[in-house]
Amino acid sequence: MSLGFDALQNDIISHAQTLGVFDKVDGHETKNAPGLGVFAEVYVDTIDPIRSSGLAATSCRLGVKVRITTDMRGDPQDGIDPRIVAAADAFIGSIHTDFELDGDARHVDLLGAYGVPLSGRTGYLSRGSEQYRVIDVIVPIIISDAWEQTV
Repeated sequence: MSLGFDALQNDIISHAQTLGVFDKVDGHETKNAPGLGVFAEVYVDTIDPIRSSGLAATSCRLGVKVRITTDMRGDPQDGIDPRIVAAADAFIGSIHTDFELDGDARHVDLLGAYGVPLSGRTGYLSRGSEQYRVIDVIVPIIISDAWEQTV
């Protein structure tokens, strides 16, 4: 029993790469400014037990963060939000329509039955001397029987 995060992260990275909207997709939070373009970073955000667990094992909600970034220097300036929203739209839409899970992952909690639904929050991020516009997309994945319980 485990979360199986390595496989889930690889699945999300591979899926994001197939969309053709990202210049690069990383499996970690980037430390340095990646440059001009639209980028995605995939890493864990939250790990929460869920109340629908059984008596022998605890299931959980694994919130996987997909941080979508674009450089604030991109021109035209009026195109920054449309560019990053288009990437988020393509990614979130694809999770609804053609993303499949394997192993112990039960499903993506699209509408938030066990917490925050599949959603995105906008903001800004500084990396070095560069400023980035970001959308943090949380992909909530429900994992069946992640941990065995001792009676």
